[in-house]
Amino acid sequence: MELNLNHVIEQVAKDKGISGEALQETLEQAILQAAKKVFGVEREIEAHFNVTDGVVELFQIIRVADEITDPYNELTLEEAVEHGLDAELGDELLFQIFYLDKDTQKAREQDERYGDILQLRGQRRAFGRIAAQTAKQVITQRIREAERDNVYSEYIDRKGELITGIVRRFERGNLIVDLGRAEAILPVREQVSRESYRAGDRVQAYVLDVQRNTRGPQIVLSRTSPGLLIKLFEMEVPEIYEGIVRIETAAREPGSRAKIAVSSRDPDVDPVGACVGMKGSRVQAVVQELRGEKIDIVPYSEDPARFVCNAIQPADVSRVLIDEETFTMELIVPDDQLSQAIGRRGQNVRLASQLSGWKIDIHSESKILELEEEARLALMALDGVDEDHIDTLWRLGYRSLEHIANTPEEELATIPGISAADAELIRAGAEDLLERRERGEDIRPAAPLPEGYEPEREWSRWPLDVDALSREVFDRCVRVGRFTLEDIAREEEPEAFARAVGMNVDSAVQTIYAAREALAAIQPAMDPGAAATAEQVEVRDEAPIDVTAVVESE
Repeated sequence: MELNLNHVIEQVAKDKGISGEALQETLEQAILQAAKKVFGVEREIEAHFNVTDGVVELFQIIRVADEITDPYNELTLEEAVEHGLDAELGDELLFQIFYLDKDTQKAREQDERYGDILQLRGQRRAFGRIAAQTAKQVITQRIREAERDNVYSEYIDRKGELITGIVRRFERGNLIVDLGRAEAILPVREQVSRESYRAGDRVQAYVLDVQRNTRGPQIVLSRTSPGLLIKLFEMEVPEIYEGIVRIETAAREPGSRAKIAVSSRDPDVDPVGACVGMKGSRVQAVVQELRGEKIDIVPYSEDPARFVCNAIQPADVSRVLIDEETFTMELIVPDDQLSQAIGRRGQNVRLASQLSGWKIDIHSESKILELEEEARLALMALDGVDEDHIDTLWRLGYRSLEHIANTPEEELATIPGISAADAELIRAGAEDLLERRERGEDIRPAAPLPEGYEPEREWSRWPLDVDALSREVFDRCVRVGRFTLEDIAREEEPEAFARAVGMNVDSAVQTIYAAREALAAIQPAMDPGAAATAEQVEVRDEAPIDVTAVVESE
């Protein structure tokens, strides 16, 4: 039974998904390589697939020349005429090389007639075995390459989509996922730390990248990409798939919390409500796939300030200050919502910043009032600046030293009640105060000393070997109106004391405790008159200050 390669090509093409033309070319290259190996690489040989007979035919090219310089590929005109060939100088003669068993007779006749020209006697026998081995190797390699190309072509178009597979094994922490026709990798860096898998588990992931390499295409998956969040919402929310609702941007801290900003092309469709679904069914389906990751859905706005206020939800914003040069926004929130706006370990503000693309600073209303009062008092201490000037500036929104220092004098001079000379004085004073504050100086005016108060006499009462009651601490306390150990011992709000004195809360707590201990130590040695004064100080022994709670609230 004769072998018809058409049947082989058809079957392989069907099983492996490779085109028949590609397999025909592969067979031609395989037989040509075998022919070069058997008959000599110096011969000019061509291979052509005969579709009718389903075989690869070989042809040797010999040129007619005046003088022979290449005995395998040239012959003279006289030799051509002698062998009965109708040729002229420069012609190329094509001789078929018969190597199949069915062509044995033709090969014998060819050797008898053109054996001196072709010089193939004795070489045809070995060709069959070598040709088969070479063809097998080439075809196997080509099939592998074609399969890799097919897999790459299939999955390169799925980049940026969701895909589902089965976890097969683990390699150095990476998950190898079976996708059916190919294997993908879920690297450690793209895994959520809270999630764990076992062999055989189903995993749905985002196709992050598809790369070519020598071992075949490498499909990289991700469970941490914001793209996973977006694609999950596209699956659950028909309005997003249809283009009515659009996810403008998304930000994630994988496994913990995420935010998405949505908009609607149809004014009758609420984008947030569409994503939430009836009784939260749609968003809950996404949360379940992300293993409990909390998701905030906020409305998108073209107005950056409004968008940032939406992004910082659920906290409310009282005021927004925008610096377009540094792409920064300062949000002022009520005191009771400061911790909510910042979020646990700064998570809420961090996600809002990623979502909006703006750098966000958050301050409480009381903190802003303190800064404004500090700036107000510092400016009023300048010669030539009175309270009317400050009231006018504050009423028009110039409420910080930075704002005043960065405002041109010409603009300040246009404010009612402020002359050009006043503007120059105010702006120069604001710049000087800022420089002093950057050097660590306290720019607030010092509190006036009570009548008859002697700082050195009070300092002599303070213990000398207590770091929390050093001379620097004493000077700071006196400057802000905490003149005595009794004043410090009466402090019940370490946060406020820390802000006033200019130290961290932990140090403020230590200072308050040290003052109470110092008073307890010196009371027995005090005279009756001094004791009467000390009786006015309530040194609390009951509820101690919870340092941990204070620091966390800060």
